[in-house]
Amino acid sequence: MNMKRGYVVLIVIVAVVLVLFFWVKGMYNSMVRMDEGVSSAWAQVENVYQRRADLVPNLVATVKGYAEHESSTLEAVVNARAKATQMTVDPSGLSEAEIARFTEAQDELGAAIGRLLVSVERYPDLKANQNFRDLQAQLEGTENRITVERQKFNEAARNYNVTIRKFPNNIFAGMFGFEKKGYFEASEGAEQAPAVSFE
Repeated sequence: MNMKRGYVVLIVIVAVVLVLFFWVKGMYNSMVRMDEGVSSAWAQVENVYQRRADLVPNLVATVKGYAEHESSTLEAVVNARAKATQMTVDPSGLSEAEIARFTEAQDELGAAIGRLLVSVERYPDLKANQNFRDLQAQLEGTENRITVERQKFNEAARNYNVTIRKFPNNIFAGMFGFEKKGYFEASEGAEQAPAVSFE
């Protein structure tokens, strides 16, 4: 009788241990999947920013042919592009500070491109150039993609952050090194639409 009771106790203990193991394993794998989702969303954000940076040399070359007097504006665009493309963020960290640094460099490039497009208003021949108009359309489309990918990233980061902060996930997240991810936030002055014409 004692032997049967010992087996029952052993089976119950093994069953409890297995249930706990699979529960923790499921929770851990869920956090890994969400962490990878955040990294994937970040890669898409970098991808669309890179697309914008890749359009800049063609834009500068096209403008340079028509607007010789805009050398300082063109130089500012080239310098801002160089700074933006040198900015790297480790997707495993993605802290608020890292994302803010990345955003600042990208915003500088966006502002430099905006100033260049405003200066182009003085050159009707350039505005009529088909290559220039195509580049403007591509830039506009890329800016829209940037907005979409930033929103997707923020949503993936929010889902991940909520998961790792909920009890009891927060205990295991701390044990396994899952840390909160940062978000993209609106830049100062973003509540006012820029006065840039793509016509």
